[in-house]
Amino acid sequence: MHSTGKIFYSEEGNSTNSLICLHGIGGDDKSFEPQLKNLSSKYRVISWNMPGYKGSKTLENYSFENLCYSLNEFLSDLKIYNTTLIGQSIGGMLAQEFFFRYPNKVNSLILIATTSAFGGKDQSFKKEFLEKRLKPLSLGKTMKDLAKSFVPSILAHPASQNVINSAIQSMENIPAETYKKVISCLVTFDRYHDFSKINIPCCLISGSEDNNSPSKTMKKMSDKLSDCKYYNINNAGHLVNLESPKETNEIIVEFLENLTLKSLNQEN
Repeated sequence: MHSTGKIFYSEEGNSTNSLICLHGIGGDDKSFEPQLKNLSSKYRVISWNMPGYKGSKTLENYSFENLCYSLNEFLSDLKIYNTTLIGQSIGGMLAQEFFFRYPNKVNSLILIATTSAFGGKDQSFKKEFLEKRLKPLSLGKTMKDLAKSFVPSILAHPASQNVINSAIQSMENIPAETYKKVISCLVTFDRYHDFSKINIPCCLISGSEDNNSPSKTMKKMSDKLSDCKYYNINNAGHLVNLESPKETNEIIVEFLENLTLKSLNQEN
């Protein structure tokens, strides 16, 4: 584990081409372990722990604006001035938000199991969602209790026991106060009307069995973009890159290699 002083992170590979991995609400740097292990021969792969996770300094005011500020500071500390962001779930939302706030620092986006806005057309949906997610904690349940019941519900049926155990371990280690802050932050996300303005190459990856970020939603998102590749992985749930690491990694490598070829062709 590495640290900038404020953010703890995992890193593999020493390429000049960096991939910054941004995990979901129930995850941490280990959520991208298959990418850290298997993409590092070609890329510098960095998986951060979001503020408040695994020793990373938390935010007093948890908002997407402040998360973007933390991510920008993190990249500056690592002397990374242009990169590819790989975001899963809320990490994908953060990747989008970061692009809109710091467009010159992102050369491509890989968005996994995410959406362009938090669901629901009115405040009642958000209120019900918050109550459902936070009520167990107010009733005395622990994060370990939440993890054991929640993680299996977001995975596809074929998910291995190793994937289940790893995801549970990540979630049960999240401080309850951090979890509450991040859940409350999640429901504020809305880039629905801005999404089509993303003008850099994008790769969208969904899981066919994901009910949180349905494949039909991600397909509609991809149709809004001028430069986008969309992939739907069969028999995968919300933790697509953990459940189907081989397919996910192949998609990522193909997408990035095609960008390199395109760039070389334009130069010539």
